[in-house]
Amino acid sequence: MTIDERAPAASAQGERYKWIALSNTTLGVFIATVDGSIVIISLPAIFRGIGLDPLAPGNIGYLLWMILGYLLVSAVLVVALGRLGDMFGRVRMYNMGFAVFAFASIALSLDPFTGGHGALWLIGWRVVQAVGGSMLTANSAAILTDAFPSRQRGMALGINQITALAGQFLGLLAGGLLATWDWRAVFWVSVPIGVVGTIWSYRSLHELGARTPAKIDWIGNLTFTAGSGTLLAAITYGIQPHGGHPTGWTNPWVLAGLGTGVGLLVVFCISQTIIKEPMFRLGLFRIRAFAAGNLAALLTAIARGGMQFMLIIWLQGIWLPLHGFDYEETPLWAGIYMLPLTVGFLVAGPLSGTLSDRFGARPLATTGLALVAVAFVGLLLVPVNFAYPEFAALLFLSGIGQGMFSAPNTSAIMSSVPPGQRGVASGMRSTFQNSGTALSIGVFFSLMIAGLAASLPDTLSNGLQAQGIPASTAHDVASLPPVSTLFATFLGNNPIGHLLGPSHALDAIPPEHAATLTGNEFFPQLVSGPFHHGLVTVFTAAAVMAVIAALASLARGRTPSKGQ
Repeated sequence: MTIDERAPAASAQGERYKWIALSNTTLGVFIATVDGSIVIISLPAIFRGIGLDPLAPGNIGYLLWMILGYLLVSAVLVVALGRLGDMFGRVRMYNMGFAVFAFASIALSLDPFTGGHGALWLIGWRVVQAVGGSMLTANSAAILTDAFPSRQRGMALGINQITALAGQFLGLLAGGLLATWDWRAVFWVSVPIGVVGTIWSYRSLHELGARTPAKIDWIGNLTFTAGSGTLLAAITYGIQPHGGHPTGWTNPWVLAGLGTGVGLLVVFCISQTIIKEPMFRLGLFRIRAFAAGNLAALLTAIARGGMQFMLIIWLQGIWLPLHGFDYEETPLWAGIYMLPLTVGFLVAGPLSGTLSDRFGARPLATTGLALVAVAFVGLLLVPVNFAYPEFAALLFLSGIGQGMFSAPNTSAIMSSVPPGQRGVASGMRSTFQNSGTALSIGVFFSLMIAGLAASLPDTLSNGLQAQGIPASTAHDVASLPPVSTLFATFLGNNPIGHLLGPSHALDAIPPEHAATLTGNEFFPQLVSGPFHHGLVTVFTAAAVMAVIAALASLARGRTPSKGQ
């Protein structure tokens, strides 16, 4: 066979391979992001299954780490794992990630313990699962960038990225549906996908990218991992009350964590300019498209994460009960009523990725972020007890805007860096995105708690006394940190029943008053005013972040040349 005869066959093989790579990596990042959010809605069923009250004194740490452990690990490891992919092979790291993810999913579904030990088992294996998920997300974009020509890169990365982001929201729905059947099913669903994906990736993927063998930068890896992990953990614990304050920002341990985290990250940055073969080349931030794209991604992730958690609390704590849903049913229905957001992602993402191949990332990404800002302003204007069609339209608009931004932005970031740095660039992009989600919880929960702390205590105390609760009991309950009330609604518990349960005050008042207090209307109507004040603060901050992200996107410069 001549060279001319072999060339078409090789071209055909490359044409097939890129679609295999797209299918497999999209499956990988989808299940990784689904598992990042699937436990949020299913937490009530999980804690009932292991026989643990997460709101009891001393148990709040289990709740926080069940929510945030996966996100924190994903945020701090992806850069290091992306760099290792550059050094030892992106496909090798990706395949290993699928295997780790599948094994951890099996272990999670077989939790043999109850109580605190059962929670620790789940938290520990969630961390291991997050390591596998980080290996998938850190290297998937680099594998696609290697496999696809520049003229199709935006389309491929768009499908991959939007599927990943849609997975965050579909995870909420999947968690609610599966938890109504069996809490272990929340983890079972990942097992067959993880096993099939592992076998498929080992059999079908192969290395195409340029490897850059080098020594492992232990100083960079350790300082970045420890610094970012400590910083994000301190921000997370900042939402817990301390010393009579509604939040923990005066807690010496939180302040020490913040200082230590920042200090280690400063050491990391200095080390990367000195070490001969650094973990991350800070010079990449001199590339305008890379720096601007990552800044926009960070701010958008913070705004998106804040919106996700605030919408869940809004729906579960106020809107759904007012419309006749029992509190135990609200986790599932919150996921269902948020579906327009996911639909918007799925409509705009792949299309915007394809269009960015022709027209560049800047116009699509910037317009998308402008739509996100408009959606936040719209959410500011709707009443707490809104009409669902206008609420759904705003969620759909936000999904469209985020879809228009995410795919072109990812393509622009990945196309802006040298081929040998694509793994670490993909890891840094994932770090900004995952860190934004983790940061959003600390930032927006703190803003919401601050808003509630200003007006909720008096409103709650007066409302309880009006129904016959003794003044001393009403004052004690109203003095509890607002975070307790937020988490109660977040977990699908009746907030008044949770707050008054330990005092047995409901047993001492007429049954009709007790029924009023624990009904579907008392708490939502009571807190609508204070909650809306907090929502205004949160969504105003999110809208400002979206506008700044849009300006950063506008400043990214022209699209890199197609030959890059």
